[in-house]
Amino acid sequence: MKSFLEKNVSPDSLITLFSQAPVAMCLLVGDDLIIHNANPMMLELWGKDASVVGQPLFEALPEIKSQGFVEIFDNVYIKGEIFNGNKLPVFLEKSGNLKEYFFDFIYAPVFNEDHKIIGVSVVATEVTDQVISERKLKESEYRFEDLIKKSDYSIAIYRTDDLYIELANDLMLKTWGKDASVIGLKLEDALPELEGQPFIGILKDIFKTGKTYTATEDRVDLVVDGKLQSYYFNFSYKPLKNSAGEVYAIHNMAVDVTDLVTARKEIQEREEKFRDLADSMPQFVWTSDKDGKITYMNDNWYRYTGFEKDEDPAAGVKRVMKPGVYENVEILWAESVKEGKPFEMEYQFIDPGKPEVYRWFLGRAVPAFDENGSVKQWIGTFTDIDDFKQLQTQKDNFLGIASHELKTPLTSLKIYTQFIEKNLVKKNDLKNAEVAAKMDGQIDLLTSLISDLLDVTKIQNGKIQLNETEFDFDLLTEEIVAEQQMTSRHRIILNQSTVGMVNADRHRISQVMSNLISNATKYSPNADKVEISTELKGNVVSFSVRDFGIGIPQDKQAKVFEQYYRVSDSKEHTFPGLGLGLYISSEIIKRSGGRIYVLSAEEKGSDFCFEIPKNKNVQQNA
Repeated sequence: MKSFLEKNVSPDSLITLFSQAPVAMCLLVGDDLIIHNANPMMLELWGKDASVVGQPLFEALPEIKSQGFVEIFDNVYIKGEIFNGNKLPVFLEKSGNLKEYFFDFIYAPVFNEDHKIIGVSVVATEVTDQVISERKLKESEYRFEDLIKKSDYSIAIYRTDDLYIELANDLMLKTWGKDASVIGLKLEDALPELEGQPFIGILKDIFKTGKTYTATEDRVDLVVDGKLQSYYFNFSYKPLKNSAGEVYAIHNMAVDVTDLVTARKEIQEREEKFRDLADSMPQFVWTSDKDGKITYMNDNWYRYTGFEKDEDPAAGVKRVMKPGVYENVEILWAESVKEGKPFEMEYQFIDPGKPEVYRWFLGRAVPAFDENGSVKQWIGTFTDIDDFKQLQTQKDNFLGIASHELKTPLTSLKIYTQFIEKNLVKKNDLKNAEVAAKMDGQIDLLTSLISDLLDVTKIQNGKIQLNETEFDFDLLTEEIVAEQQMTSRHRIILNQSTVGMVNADRHRISQVMSNLISNATKYSPNADKVEISTELKGNVVSFSVRDFGIGIPQDKQAKVFEQYYRVSDSKEHTFPGLGLGLYISSEIIKRSGGRIYVLSAEEKGSDFCFEIPKNKNVQQNA
């Protein structure tokens, strides 16, 4: 071969071949490693021109001397060893800038005819871009792996269609109930309990189809803590593809929603129990969302109305309700929903078995709150109270008739008692005359109770009427205080402002004044006075009675104006009476266009006040 080259290939041809080679090449000669020649690619790698040819290597490239190349060249030039460098980093100064580059190269000894080493041949390829890309890829992989490990989701990666577990973060290992020893195993070996479940088959199929698979609240049976348990996950299997579009791995991300599914199932079970209970109740039970839209009616409603379950419940309620009432119900219901307060109202539904006959129902609804205290839904009922209303009507009729019939014999009895009292006084039988006087007082008390019963029946039947006239409010107040003072041991102190003429029912207003004063003396047994105050503010007349008695607890103040309610003291001692006076007073004041209220503190007394317009026409035009 050597003889062939010497005879057939000229030195110029070899030099031309050397200079045009597609790789960087140079020849270093002698102990000083003189650059005998260097092709253009080598000069480009060095960042030099042809002027370096003929210079010692370490003079042309002084920056490489301290980078271990002296030892490398000694091994090649002196010992005759070939040196292979793979992606070797070298700092080279180009255009005045020292920068790191990477090369694949071979340093080989050059021999003469006597097999003596006379130089070193260098063949090099720059791989800087490749090394940087690999570094970036590696950094990206590190970041990707770190991201997976720190993720808030359970993540794993499976390689090849044998599903080798290449990576699984701590959350996924915890989900599986395994430790890091399963990494590197086949998924079916790491989790043998998956046999008979569809997941292995789905994963292997993705390697064929290349399509992402997602599932929501899918059940998975896993052995955790040595026990086979059911869990629910939202998860995805996403194929990872190479540049050729081939699937080389699968990225699995999962979120454990077991608690959510379990909680929802419990809620569903509770709702089913609630509906079973609601369907067994005689009332009509319903629910609505937080905005008041009806979402459920129990079976009893549909049995009563004959409506279909796919019909809008609200439309059904409107259809069976007595005409002209639904609009008022809507207003009150909207207020309850807006304020989050219980709803209660009486209205009439048509009786399906008796056309044009309506039955009374009591509608109630209470809000149900979530853990944040916000209304999440409403639970309501319609209760048939028609029989109760009829009994109430019969009771009111009875009380009205009985009260009216009792007034005549009581009037006669009072006359006879007064006659007896006068005769006994004439005969100087004062002891028995006093007994007759007490009888007369008791007859007055009984007459007052009967009058209250009559007033109540009139109020409930809408028959109480106000005969409004103009009268002197100040004069009326003085008269009532004088009358009450005659029968009371308390000092009744009047703090009066000038009110003047008032347009109202004089008799009914005097009845309210008397009720408030008599109540004040009754409920302050240990006090010795009550205070009366009047005031005029614009067109509003105010009358208040302050006592220094037992007071009313805060939670009971709203009930004092209810029918038949009676206040008890701290020892649960109930004071005598029917509990009608304040109810009647309240109704009279409301019908007079005013308001009545109480301010009280337990054991410190109470202020009962009413306000009425001085002149209704002025109030209406204001």
